Amino acid sequence: MTIDLSAIPTTIDALHAALTVLSLLLFALLFLKRANNATATGSVDIPANVESAKPAAAVAPAPAPALRPAQLKETGPEAALQLLALLQQDARFIDFIQEDLSGFSDADIGAAARVVHEGSKKTLSTYFQLSPIRSEEEESRISLPAGFNAAETRLTGNVVGEAPFNGTLIHKGWRVTETRLPKISDGHDSSIVAPAEVEL
Repeated sequence: MTIDLSAIPTTIDALHAALTVLSLLLFALLFLKRANNATATGSVDIPANVESAKPAAAVAPAPAPALRPAQLKETGPEAALQLLALLQQDARFIDFIQEDLSGFSDADIGAAARVVHEGSKKTLSTYFQLSPIRSEEEESRISLPAGFNAAETRLTGNVVGEAPFNGTLIHKGWRVTETRLPKISDGHDSSIVAPAEVEL
């Protein structure tokens, strides 16, 4: 094999110079990262092709990784209280739920429920974007493969064996794809979901 030396460039343009500097910087960062890891752990990386000086019998097996218990995340009540206040403002939701309905006729309850329904729908459409989790029609037969997302799909009825599962879609489910709750000013008392009203 012969090498044509006349084909090798004798000058370095700006692009190749920049690429050379970038390569050297990345190499230096990699070297510093390995040096920091070795200092932090008190060990040095040994290449895979270098044999250990210890006999094979003296090497203890690596312990199995310990399973961490699920971490529970505590959420603040502000967003929930804000949503409750919005439902009360647009749909009189709290008034309806707190009302003793035993003395009202079904027609009266139905009329009040229509107001609550319309106001609640307005609140949800204003502050949330919702989409169904499943695209199939309800009451249709569907198949859930192995490894399906159990957070998205809840199994009911006679649940035995392992996936794949075949069943009837009872409810499509809902997923919030966007939240547009209004911002709250500092000092706002979120626990007041409906202020008292005094007419003068």
